[in-house]
Amino acid sequence: MAFLLLAQCDFREEIRKSRFLAQARAITSAADAQAFIDEVSDPNASHNCWAWKVGQQYRFSDDGEPGGTAGRPILAAIEAQGFDGVAVVVTRWYGGIQLGTGGLARAYGGSANKCLQNAERREQVARTPCSCHCGFAELALLKSRLAEFDAVLEQETFDAHGAELQLAVPPSQIDALQRLLADISRGRSRLHMPT
Repeated sequence: MAFLLLAQCDFREEIRKSRFLAQARAITSAADAQAFIDEVSDPNASHNCWAWKVGQQYRFSDDGEPGGTAGRPILAAIEAQGFDGVAVVVTRWYGGIQLGTGGLARAYGGSANKCLQNAERREQVARTPCSCHCGFAELALLKSRLAEFDAVLEQETFDAHGAELQLAVPPSQIDALQRLLADISRGRSRLHMPT
């Protein structure tokens, strides 16, 4: 089960005189992730280490810390908390005491983990794309009932007779939505699945 981050969050802690600030935000692409990293990175900090994950895509950076001590532990925290579509930046202001490679990995991964543990989240629902044509007479009723089926209206294109709706529907709700569509359109409309 994967989770989506509902709101940007942060977590601050001090470890052996070094200050750590972990910040997380929901993202939908590599470009979103880079924009967030650029926005929250502090040029006056010792290091701005980060990781992000969207579906099967992921990236991370140690930003000058010893290899494998920052970016990878942050990514491990994202995966351990079950998040998808999230970027985490952990900024460190060096306090003069060496933490060692194990200490760095625990500090970066731990800060990211604590940040995400307290985050507002929602379970990510798998949805199947489908489409239907709906007449103007039924359109408002259908759109008002989509939430009952956890369906998402991704696009609508109007024509002379109504609208072509592009939907994303959880597989478990497709039959029920199909029945509703048939009922309100008196059998004139039905869901079409991609081939």
